[in-house]
Amino acid sequence: MPELPEVEVLKRGLNELIVNQTVKAISSINSPRSLIGSLSDINRFVVGAKITEINRRGKMIIINLSSGYCLVVHLKMTGQLVYRSDDEQKNFGAGHPTNSLVGQLPDRSSRVVIVLEKGTLFFNDQRKFGWIRLIHKNLLEDIKLYRTMGPEPLEGIPKNQFSANLSRRANLKIKPALLDQTVIAGVGNIYADESLWMAQIHPSTRVKNVPAASRGLLLDSIVDSMNTSINFGGSTDRNYVNAKGQGGSYLKFAKVFRREGLLCPRCGSEIIKIKLAGRGTHFCPVCQKEEQSS
Repeated sequence: MPELPEVEVLKRGLNELIVNQTVKAISSINSPRSLIGSLSDINRFVVGAKITEINRRGKMIIINLSSGYCLVVHLKMTGQLVYRSDDEQKNFGAGHPTNSLVGQLPDRSSRVVIVLEKGTLFFNDQRKFGWIRLIHKNLLEDIKLYRTMGPEPLEGIPKNQFSANLSRRANLKIKPALLDQTVIAGVGNIYADESLWMAQIHPSTRVKNVPAASRGLLLDSIVDSMNTSINFGGSTDRNYVNAKGQGGSYLKFAKVFRREGLLCPRCGSEIIKIKLAGRGTHFCPVCQKEEQSS
C-alpha cells in the first residue's frame, strides 16, 4: 500500500502538473464503485471546473475544484494516479508499483479517466478497493476516515498530544498502535519499523511501558524517516516515476525494513523479521530490547 510519503510526493507532483487545468471529461471504466457521485453532480461540478489545488489528508489525495467541490482519492492497497501529459517530459505516476505506471493507458487496471486540457489523469486499481469520491469541500468531515484520522506527522504535532493519543491504546503493542490511523495519520508498515528502530523501541513493547521521553523521540523519528523518504522520492522501489521522471529510492537507505539477515547499521547485530499484528516487522534485537514480562 502506498504510504504517506508516497502520497505526499504524489500531491506535490500533481500540484506542479495539473493545477489550473480544466476538467474536460471524467468517466469510470469497468468499475462504477470506483467513482462515487451521481452522474448529474459529476457533470455539473466536475466537468468544466478548474483544478485549483491538490491537498493531502493522511493517505488521501484531495483534488480541489473551482466549483467548490473536490475529488477525494484513496489509493487503498493497489491504487495509482498516473498523469499522461501531451508533453511526454511531464508524465508522472505514483502509487502501487506495477507496469501500469509506465505502460500504455488505459489498461485492464484503469478505473477512472479524467481528461484535462493538457493530458489525462488515470486512476488505476487492480483490486478495486480504492475510490474517488465527489464531495463539497465543506462536507469533507462527512467522510468517516477523514473525520476520525489522527494529526498529521508533517504538520508539527505537539509531543504531549502524540503521547496522549498513544495512551488511548495503553495495552496495545507499540507497532500496532502506530498503525492505528486515529493515533497519528499516515504511518504504515515501513515507517513504523524505521521509526521504532531510530527510537530504539522494540515493536512488541506495550504502549503503557514506553516512557514519555521515548515517545517524544519516536515522534521525531517518524517525522525524520518520512522527510527522508520524501527527499528521496518515496519508498516505492520499482516502476515509480515522480514529477521529474525519477524513481523513488528511499528503500535503498532504509535501516531495517526488508533488511532481515543483514547487519544493523548501528550495532552490527543481525536484523530479524517477525510477524506482529499480521504485519511483517523488522527490528534489531540488540538495539531494540524486548520488553521483559513481570
